Amino acid sequence: MSSRRSASRASSSTMSEDEIITDLVLKLQALLPHLNPRQQTSRQAQASKVLKETCSYIRKLEKEVDDLSGRLSQLLGTIDPNNQDFDLDSIRSLLQI
Repeated sequence: MSSRRSASRASSSTMSEDEIITDLVLKLQALLPHLNPRQQTSRQAQASKVLKETCSYIRKLEKEVDDLSGRLSQLLGTIDPNNQDFDLDSIRSLLQI
């Protein structure tokens, strides 16, 4: 009988699945720089929008990383590693977006 009471207390003190999802969506929304957290929409519509925007933002970041990686590869291919005049500032300036 005491195990039933313990289980009952444990379940009442934990968050429901909906509360966990809502909390995670709000945390995710806070990470997206272009979303307005004060928009008045239903929780389900808000969660859907946040997830779509997150996917879009991740794709954008992936493209930026690919672009920078390509630019860095090209730049490193033109540098002579034995050259004593190797300048990191020139690399930094070329990689600025």
